[in-house]
Amino acid sequence: QVQLVESGGGLVQAGGSLRLSCAASGTIFSDNTMGWYHQAPGKQRELVASIRSGGSTDYADSVNGRFIISRDNAKNMVYLHMNSLKPEDSGVYYCNFRYLTTIPWGQGTQVTVSS
Repeated sequence: QVQLVESGGGLVQAGGSLRLSCAASGTIFSDNTMGWYHQAPGKQRELVASIRSGGSTDYADSVNGRFIISRDNAKNMVYLHMNSLKPEDSGVYYCNFRYLTTIPWGQGTQVTVSS
């Protein structure tokens, strides 16, 4: 069974940076598009960045130009480099397979941006 483990969150001041990491077990990682999702308090989880197996990327307007998603297929890892952080970026961040809906969500990693 595929498992996802996110890490790297923390408390940071507005304008700061964080790098989130996601480790995926199993053998299906390299062939699939991965995504990072943000869930703000009291809101639905939303996709903020995705990366295809070949490395092409897409971003939500809210993070475009500030966040960079990357992956290391040899290590089954996906990363989210978060720059110029804003208080509205606070929340729990999850990674998951973009188009595989049966993969269980991990515990996520908490990001708190203070103003």
